[in-house]
Amino acid sequence: MSDSFAARLPVGPDARRPKASQLESFFERLSASSQGCPPAEAPYADWHAWSCDHPAEFWSAVWHVGGIVAEERVGREPWDAVVDGFGRMAPPSPEAGPRWFRGARLNYAENLLRPGAGDAPALIFRDEQGRRGEWSRRELSAAVSRMSTAFRALGIRPGDCVAGFLPNIPEAVVAMLAAAACGAVWTSCSPDFGTRAVIDRFGQIAPRILVAADGHRYAGREFDGLATVAAITEAIPAIECVVVVPQLAEWPSADRLARIRGGETWSHFLSRGEGAGPEPTYDRLPFDHPLFVLYSSGTTGAPKCIVHGAGGTLLQHVKEHLLHTDLRAGERIFFFTTCGWMMWNWLVSALAAGATIVLYDGAPMPPGLPGALWTMAAEEQVNVFGTS
Repeated sequence: MSDSFAARLPVGPDARRPKASQLESFFERLSASSQGCPPAEAPYADWHAWSCDHPAEFWSAVWHVGGIVAEERVGREPWDAVVDGFGRMAPPSPEAGPRWFRGARLNYAENLLRPGAGDAPALIFRDEQGRRGEWSRRELSAAVSRMSTAFRALGIRPGDCVAGFLPNIPEAVVAMLAAAACGAVWTSCSPDFGTRAVIDRFGQIAPRILVAADGHRYAGREFDGLATVAAITEAIPAIECVVVVPQLAEWPSADRLARIRGGETWSHFLSRGEGAGPEPTYDRLPFDHPLFVLYSSGTTGAPKCIVHGAGGTLLQHVKEHLLHTDLRAGERIFFFTTCGWMMWNWLVSALAAGATIVLYDGAPMPPGLPGALWTMAAEEQVNVFGTS
């Protein structure tokens, strides 16, 4: 870079931009309403230090700025205490702290699928072949309602596990939100995981339902997945039903489907949810009810299960989207990820901000299209673009 060009680069954002941010508004509201807060114009480091020293005040403010939906209590907050046992940094248990938002009852999916913007786009799907799809918030809610009704028809209850072995497609979002609506625990791997890698993960949590694609495409090639799905199902006796999402064929052959214990197509499974209403029914559960199981890399032994609670996940993601990313309702957010990485969960949570999530499935630079992601970002008018 030449010195003359470097000299013309801006040294920071336009001064008006941070002043108009949601983070600045958050500081102003806190400064005006809470005792002992730094002044609104104080440096960020002062506010960060205050948030660490006053966790109850800080996190209750995040709850309110995020408009968290929970069971209401007349004349008081929907929780008994913001945090108990904050001085002890140990895993939550009845005996040890910290325990957050004791007494609060909520549902993660309900907070992502809030009614009110029915025809606004909830998600946009693109893949490396140029296929595109768009789902409105009304359409997404209706699909989640039908899927969660089908889950309940099979006896899925709070605490049961549902697993996804899926590309980054709309059906993955529907299945995850439907599981969360029922209070079930969701876990997922992407189809580039080998058979043993999936069994090492899902085998630890014994999912009752597996939602899996018949295959996937990457870098111009097709990869059949049904043999892997059959092997996973045979290795995990707890799996009662396998919902196959067609990706390579419009309809998996009856012969191949019959080789998968409990296998049925996506459309057949959804028929169990006929009669579902346009909005899902949500099980509101304690703040720390388990929502996701993610996994360590497995490089030093078997992958370790990492349980993420519904309330903590929701509140942390709301904080990051609204205050750190300055994401706003109606904006479009993309992150290049698969369903096997925690950034997929983070991306889907952006629905709680009223944003449109953009999903992309395939190689970031497919053959002949080295700028595929930038083209997509321009065509879809992406406001927030994320990649590693």
